[in-house]
Amino acid sequence: MRGKYINLYEKSKRAEALYRSLLDSSADAMITYDLEGKAQFVSPVFTNIFGWTMEEVEGERIPFMPESEREKTMAIIHDLVEYGKPCQAFRTKRSTKDGRLLDVSISASRYDDHKGNPAGLLVILRDISGTKRLEAQLQHAQRMESIGTLAGGVAHDFNNLLMAIQGNASLVLLDKDSDHPDYKRIRNIETQVHRGASLTKQLLGFARGGKYEVTPTNLNEIIRASAKMFARTKKEITINSKYQKNIWIVEADQGQIEQVLLNLFVNAWEAMSGTGELFVETENLVLNTDDVKSLEIKPGRYIKISVSDTGIGMDASIRERIFDPFFTTGKMGKGTGLGLASSYGIIRNHGGIIHVKSEKGKGSTFDIYLPVVESEVRSQESEVGEGIKSGTETILIVDDEEIIIDVSPEMLNELGYEVLTARSGEEALEQYRINRDKIDLVILDMIMPDMRGGETYDRLKQIDPEITVLLSSGYSIDGQATEILKRGCNGFIQKPFNIEILSRKIREVLNNHHDVSDLK
Repeated sequence: MRGKYINLYEKSKRAEALYRSLLDSSADAMITYDLEGKAQFVSPVFTNIFGWTMEEVEGERIPFMPESEREKTMAIIHDLVEYGKPCQAFRTKRSTKDGRLLDVSISASRYDDHKGNPAGLLVILRDISGTKRLEAQLQHAQRMESIGTLAGGVAHDFNNLLMAIQGNASLVLLDKDSDHPDYKRIRNIETQVHRGASLTKQLLGFARGGKYEVTPTNLNEIIRASAKMFARTKKEITINSKYQKNIWIVEADQGQIEQVLLNLFVNAWEAMSGTGELFVETENLVLNTDDVKSLEIKPGRYIKISVSDTGIGMDASIRERIFDPFFTTGKMGKGTGLGLASSYGIIRNHGGIIHVKSEKGKGSTFDIYLPVVESEVRSQESEVGEGIKSGTETILIVDDEEIIIDVSPEMLNELGYEVLTARSGEEALEQYRINRDKIDLVILDMIMPDMRGGETYDRLKQIDPEITVLLSSGYSIDGQATEILKRGCNGFIQKPFNIEILSRKIREVLNNHHDVSDLK
């Protein structure tokens, strides 16, 4: 009999050891309570996450339920104690011993004693703070993607309207001398068109597909020049800089990167309300898989640009919306609320990411990560006006917008060209089949219903592999336009454009095509 008790004792010890091992090895925090809610056991993981030890809470109520979560939690506990209704993956919040508030997922069940009577509660808590952050980042990215698509569409349509205004203004100006009473008014219309185009450029900067012309770039040079220019206009701000020696090269639209920097500098200046310090730093970084988990970018080599200020900082509610289009903390009528939104879009379109760190009263830091490339650096040259250039060739205009079909032929006729028109891809193919030997250039809109510009270009190319095409769009050169250019399209012009820009672009494309043909 004694041997039987010893054997049962050993089995009991082994079962207890296994029980302890299972509790201790669980990746989640575990607690057992009696039916009055007093702790009987907490696992080591609970202590690691929340801070309280077994000695501190045994026989006590654990003080980690925030008041805001009490009502819904108590309803679940009531059903669990009274009816044995288990709780599965209930998301809530719990406080740590040192006062931090964590997002947790709770599963709980009631267990019985050896006689089948309710004895206590087993509660399993999982820290999901990291998961919640990733979910928030994903939701933010999806929201920004949707808003970006909308912004791009609005910018495209608005640029078509501006194109009609600009085209008609250009035509009227051709017949007006500078001393004509209407000349100044029409020039003012052009000025407003340029302001509208600047606004849509910011929208396109935020929208997906907002790059224009990327070149291998030394970011130190761009940042130095931008900081120097900003310092001349805001002498009350002290700018401190620290530049990475032998900085790696990125492929960037230099004008857009300057726009991003200016937006960040102006944002910092407004946050400092007068005097303050601005800190600018660049750094070469190699990011591995773990580094990029929270950055939404791929592992690899990056340039990090940090812009910090000593301003008023931001609370969480503002930080969450800082990159939203049209969101501004400024006074009504001051700014468009597009500066940081377009900065976000520009950096994303360059394959990078921009993050903000800020606390109320402690300033802000914007960190930009841009991917590195292996290329020689080229400086971006500004376009110099060369006057209006005329020609005598025949041009086919393909555009579904009636306002563009109305004004563009008149502009081209004034430049000396013969003009054919098509309002769809199918009509363009038919026109080209009939007039192939006559048409010297096709000006092709990129976005059309039924058959888009890319498909139209490919089918035109099948008819005539030597065709000359100038792509035109209210969108920017990035995205779909870049893909069409890679397939052999001869050039790109963005709406709205005036008659002078149009004339130069046509001659550039036609002359380049003739030069290539002469070499064959």
